[in-house]
Amino acid sequence: MSDDIKIKDGYVYGGWREPKNLWTNLTDSIHDDDVAKSVGMRGGTIPGTIHLSLFGPIALKVFGDQWFEKGTLSLYYTYATTDREKVRAIIALPPEEAEDVQVEAKIELIGGQTVAQGTISMGNPTELSYLKVIELKNSPPEDLRILAHLKPGLEMPSKEFLLTQKDAIKGLDWICDPLEYYKVQSPWGSPILSPTAMYGAMALGADWLDSHTIDAVPFYGATEIQLINGPVRVGVPYKVTGTIVCVGVSSKTEYFWYDSVLEDKESGKQIAKMRHLNRFMKASSPLYKEE
Repeated sequence: MSDDIKIKDGYVYGGWREPKNLWTNLTDSIHDDDVAKSVGMRGGTIPGTIHLSLFGPIALKVFGDQWFEKGTLSLYYTYATTDREKVRAIIALPPEEAEDVQVEAKIELIGGQTVAQGTISMGNPTELSYLKVIELKNSPPEDLRILAHLKPGLEMPSKEFLLTQKDAIKGLDWICDPLEYYKVQSPWGSPILSPTAMYGAMALGADWLDSHTIDAVPFYGATEIQLINGPVRVGVPYKVTGTIVCVGVSSKTEYFWYDSVLEDKESGKQIAKMRHLNRFMKASSPLYKEE
């Protein structure tokens, strides 16, 4: 566990970390400096999902091992970070010995900007998570250009997922806070997935979009991971299904939200759920070139 976690004035602060932009070679993506700047970003961005793992050490310290069994992390990304910018995770300190509890969670840049805002919880709190409070509003189909082929209720192609130990270790290069649980034996036997890897396990958007022609730069807008019968383990085969729940238009983007479910392939037991927001920059699409 990280040894630089601090508790002060009712908040738990993770240490400052400097995530690397390992995707600069994707020259047609928002991670590339030129592409990012062409759509108004400061530079090639780091996926918001990389920051999810900043909460692993804090969740373990505050909630214990059980967080990886029945915890939820719900974040809306508000400010894109670039290569090696210092960020840290912060959560409100919950009451001692609280079980079904939810508290504020956020990521901040060293300059003070809020990178992501949301909630983290343990068990089954009475309050809705940060993303579940958001009212998902669909736009009229005639307003869609980039995503004109999408509609709410559309089922996404399912996939099977199994993370090998070799790939799990390789994936730890992406994150700044790799717990020992991700590398070696955990309290559940085999190693478990980090929150970033949990996103990867339940992600269906990229695979699905590969089968469609979308000439626009995408980026992540929000992610919620809910563990129901966790943890998500290395070496265990899973099945993932998903449904698009909202398609809309904002002033600068078109977007869709989808929900996905991770099930144990052999038993059918539901292990985790995810809600995720994908956005597409209007400024990058020829469908908006006249505006």
